[in-house]
Amino acid sequence: MTTLLNRRRYLPEINSKNAAIRGFAERTAINTPIQGTSADIIKVAMIRISDRIKAKGLMAKMSLQIHDELLFEVPEKEVDELSRLAKEEMERAVSLDVPVVVDMTVGRNWRDLKEMKG
Repeated sequence: MTTLLNRRRYLPEINSKNAAIRGFAERTAINTPIQGTSADIIKVAMIRISDRIKAKGLMAKMSLQIHDELLFEVPEKEVDELSRLAKEEMERAVSLDVPVVVDMTVGRNWRDLKEMKG
C-alpha cells in the first residue's frame, strides 16, 4: 500500500493463514491510503511551519502533534502572525482536488482554547 505521497507500507500479514491476522492486514490496507496520507500531510506542514518560524526569527515553538492538530507555545505578540503562517502551511501542504480547511483556536492554555475567527 502507498500513500498519496508514495510512502509505502508493507503488509506481509495479508497472506496469513490466520484469519485474525489477515483481517487486521486487510483493514490496514484499506486505511493506509487515507490515514497514511493524512500523516504525510501534517508532517509536510510541520516541516514548512518550522522552517518559516526559524526564517522569521519568531519565538513560537511547536510543542505537540495530535493526529491532525498542532499545538504551539507562542508569545502573545506573535499569535496573529503564527496563526496565519500555520494556517497557510497546513492548508497548502499538499495540492488536492478538495480544499483542506484548517480551524484555529487560541488560548492561554490548552484547556481554555477558544475558536479564533478569520
